[in-house]
Amino acid sequence: MSEDLKELIYQLECSHLKPSVRTSQKELSDILADDYFEFGSSGNAYKREDYSGKAPLLPDRLLISDFEMNQLSKETVLTTYKINNETRNQKSLRSSVWRFRNGKWKLFFHQGTKSDSF
Repeated sequence: MSEDLKELIYQLECSHLKPSVRTSQKELSDILADDYFEFGSSGNAYKREDYSGKAPLLPDRLLISDFEMNQLSKETVLTTYKINNETRNQKSLRSSVWRFRNGKWKLFFHQGTKSDSF
């Protein structure tokens, strides 16, 4: 695994947590794959189309820690990390699957699970 790739994926992971990105349909479309799906820490499931054409929710301030990446194939990586949601005073464990398609890394799957263990 390349440290350059790990840094790139880390930056992409951080970017999709930024309020300016989470509230921008254009920026989200640059990050989320067309077949993206998510199991949110809320317990709800989401698909890519759930983020299209709707007014964004007020974003939370999210801080990443303990970021790890495992390369599953040449074109697929799994990330795991912890999130401290400072807005809601909640913590969660996160995982994402990123795929390299058409010359660009896109977020394919994401899961958030609430946790009090850190």
